Amino acid sequence: MKVLITGISGAHARLVAERLVLRGHQVIGVDRRPWPAPPPGIRVYQADVRKRPAADVFRSERPDAVIHMATITHFSGSREERLRINLQGTRVVFEHCHEFGVKQAIFVGRHTIYGATADAPLYRDEYEPPLAVTTFPELADLVAADLYAGTALWRWPELCTSVLRLVYLLGPTRRGTLASFLAGPRVPMILGFDPLFQFMHDHDAADAVVLALEHRIAGVYNVAGPPPVPLSVLCRGTGRRALALPEPLFTHLSGHFGLPSLPPGAISHIKHPIVVDAATFRAKTGFTHRHDAHAVMSSFRDG
Repeated sequence: MKVLITGISGAHARLVAERLVLRGHQVIGVDRRPWPAPPPGIRVYQADVRKRPAADVFRSERPDAVIHMATITHFSGSREERLRINLQGTRVVFEHCHEFGVKQAIFVGRHTIYGATADAPLYRDEYEPPLAVTTFPELADLVAADLYAGTALWRWPELCTSVLRLVYLLGPTRRGTLASFLAGPRVPMILGFDPLFQFMHDHDAADAVVLALEHRIAGVYNVAGPPPVPLSVLCRGTGRRALALPEPLFTHLSGHFGLPSLPPGAISHIKHPIVVDAATFRAKTGFTHRHDAHAVMSSFRDG
């Protein structure tokens, strides 16, 4: 199968690409960033997915499947840039899939779109509405991109579309939202709160994306690894020191004294858990995670 990966130069997308090649697939990629000397079997086109050169890649290569991983978070882009890349980029990619006869499309999203609220059910299934627009406005573009990708299920039924909502990724790549939050020696917590955090190993996440492709599943799926652990346990397991702060001080100290820089919307995510039920994805694909929580935390700490 010829598979096109958008955002292929990202650390997690590279893991997916390498696994696909090992499994006999032909892999091409589109990314604004270069991937110097990619492994044999992977060809990379340096282009913005929203611009004409990317459309020319779709036109000339005619991929059988597309894995869309070209999205960013508030840690790596301004509001305007996130809107352009996440929402506009997703719209263009799915339109290209329809126009150029792609048979299968996978959107790799995030479980944080469900939003963190005090009255939410502990385990969110795929029928729970994404509430992050109200609880964490900085995630609005990712929510919109996720929902737009989901419209392909009824707009273009001939396109086998999967929307994957992955929990936080953590591991030796040291890339991603949770890795950025844990980057410093001290991790802020809000006094009186110790929410559950749900994460999975970088490599397990790559395996899950490959399984979604090869099983040709259609629909919206939560994807998770080991059971969640409290934030305080996550800090200890990754060799960090948890720093409990009164809520009024939290935003004032953000970005100072070695603490991560967080927008105001992040407060709800430091107070309340976002935990998803991934049973449907496991049943559809047979996915099992290979790394337990201790192994994930250790791989990040030692990575």
